[in-house]
Amino acid sequence: MKGSSTAVKKEMQTRLRRIEGQVRGVQKMIEDERECQEIIQQLTAVRSAVHNARLQFMRTYARDCLLNGDDLSQSERTNLVDDLMNLIAKVE
Repeated sequence: MKGSSTAVKKEMQTRLRRIEGQVRGVQKMIEDERECQEIIQQLTAVRSAVHNARLQFMRTYARDCLLNGDDLSQSERTNLVDDLMNLIAKVE
């Protein structure tokens, strides 16, 4: 997240730590032999959290790289837009 503000980085790190905690929780549920339905529900929550983190990261990328890139040439901007579109295409 080169060039991003400290607040943006901190918010992303907080999101990722929360996701990490969710994954650890799922591991514990498996160890404790919890019901499959409960585990699947938590895995769905993890997937959603990762998806939302990815979207937030892409928003930040768009803002930081595209909107604040006043010193970029037209071809560099075009490449950044292409990169962003490729990232968007990979989002499920």
